[in-house]
Amino acid sequence: MEELNLKSFKNIGCDYSKSDAIVRPTVTYWQDAWRRLKKNPIAMVSLVALIIFTIMIIVGPYIRGYDLVTIVPTKKNLGPCSEFWFGSDSLGRDIFSRVWLGARASILVAIACTGIQIVIGCTYGGVMAYFGGWVDDIMMRIIEVVTSMPSLLITIIIMMVLGNSMWALLVAMCITSWCGTARQMRGQIMQLRESEYVMAAETLGASPSRIIIKHLIPNTLSILILNVASSIPGYIFTEAGLSFLGIGLQPPDTSLGVLISAGQATMEFYPYQLFFPALILCLIVLAFNLLGDGLRDALDPRLRQ
Repeated sequence: MEELNLKSFKNIGCDYSKSDAIVRPTVTYWQDAWRRLKKNPIAMVSLVALIIFTIMIIVGPYIRGYDLVTIVPTKKNLGPCSEFWFGSDSLGRDIFSRVWLGARASILVAIACTGIQIVIGCTYGGVMAYFGGWVDDIMMRIIEVVTSMPSLLITIIIMMVLGNSMWALLVAMCITSWCGTARQMRGQIMQLRESEYVMAAETLGASPSRIIIKHLIPNTLSILILNVASSIPGYIFTEAGLSFLGIGLQPPDTSLGVLISAGQATMEFYPYQLFFPALILCLIVLAFNLLGDGLRDALDPRLRQ
């Protein structure tokens, strides 16, 4: 057996200039979240479905080229056919076009309510968490008083006082919904306010409003995204329920709730007038809920690899 000695080895040296090189590419939090979201087929199908719905609520009412307001008595209550894909209503109007027009109104109301909820909730919760002490105690008691009252009862009272308008609907649906967002933001920011970057900003003389807006709220975006994804379908259902009960939007305004209410009156003889608006409503809400579940899994830092 040949003996090993120093001549059997070759010194190849070491290149210290590459010692700090990172072999694995750097992946940010949002890049990793998108990577994990793409691996969720249900979430991606829901995302594609929502994109299609968004396109349809923009162009859908004009695809068939029908007048959405003019009454055509000779074509009323026609079943689904080549002329009317979803049939016609009791006034001879195309249900296909009106469904997408109603979906547009329902989604716009939901997005507006969600935006108001996020803005008020973030501001209120951020102030509570940052200042703490007696400020937090007083503002928290206000939330407890607001949430102690039945939200549906408050909504009905406001709609009865302000009338069945879009503005009244926004006020009625947002009057108590921001409280949950404020509580979430309070808990998250109370954890973040002790961070080193917040202490550095305070040391450099940053104002409380700048610290809340520039440092604290951006680090809660994952929670806000989940809040948005779960709030929009809730608002869509709430608007549909209120309109169905006759205390939301009413004709001549159109929404999915208004169409479902009108279809319910003729359900026994013309079930398609109820079926198609209810189907679109369920599909939109289901897509939002499934996408929200996928976002929750993708944005959870505990699942990051």
